[in-house]
Amino acid sequence: MLLKDAIHKFLHYLTSLERSEQTTSGYEKDLKLFSRFLEKKYNCSPYLEEVSAADIEDYLLWLKEERNYAPASRARNLYTLRSFFAYAYKKELVARNVALSVENIKTQQKERVYLTEEEVQQLVGAIDHDLIRLVVQVLYLTGLRISECLDLTLDTVDLERKVIRVVAGKGNKDRNIPISDKLLPLLRHYVEHDRPYTDSDLFFCTKKTGKLSPVYVNRVLADAVEKLGWKKKVTAHILRHSFASQLVKKEVNLVQIQKLLGHSSLKVTSIYTHSNLEQLSEAVNVL
Repeated sequence: MLLKDAIHKFLHYLTSLERSEQTTSGYEKDLKLFSRFLEKKYNCSPYLEEVSAADIEDYLLWLKEERNYAPASRARNLYTLRSFFAYAYKKELVARNVALSVENIKTQQKERVYLTEEEVQQLVGAIDHDLIRLVVQVLYLTGLRISECLDLTLDTVDLERKVIRVVAGKGNKDRNIPISDKLLPLLRHYVEHDRPYTDSDLFFCTKKTGKLSPVYVNRVLADAVEKLGWKKKVTAHILRHSFASQLVKKEVNLVQIQKLLGHSSLKVTSIYTHSNLEQLSEAVNVL
């Protein structure tokens, strides 16, 4: 079977599993680039069963030297290829998963950037756009991903029961987020006084387009950061990190944080347990 045909079957398989459009398009982009690399290398359309571990190693080296991909991006490509060949092996299209023979790419674990409560207040105060100011407060007080936040509908934000229902979040999982006492009056005021009359079912909407885009939210955030004169980069996702980090700092149980964030494992949630030197000093002095 031609590699490009196998890739097509794999992408169809992902769609049948109801993987998110973002996940599927990410796999598609990586695999098509790999396929083009091999076509150029061998000057023909490669067959799936002829792809070797050496081909993958050459590809990863090419990504580094010719495309200047960072270690994390190359590691993601290797993960994509392992998933693809795991599928091919499972469906008996190949005799073995050749991608497993390729060594892992070492990536430096970055300390997660997050904002203090004071910094969040400063950021909120520097945002001129009323709707995006509210979105930023929601992101910080719920830990929602930006896509989850902007996909909320009038039906999934239950102000009476004080709960936000995230439908088909990452990994196609549903979860409920309690609305805090601090956030509830802000959302009520928005629904009663500020939300425009529109046909849009989305909770956060504009009169003109009926929706908000993540790109626009991040652009307004960048403008506010520039206004404050900060050197750090702040995106919508940093507000999610900040939510988790502040809960850890206030000694909220890690399992509860995992449920709020919608993580599939505690290992992912544990990245937020970073501590500064002062906190570590306090910890050892407890003994």
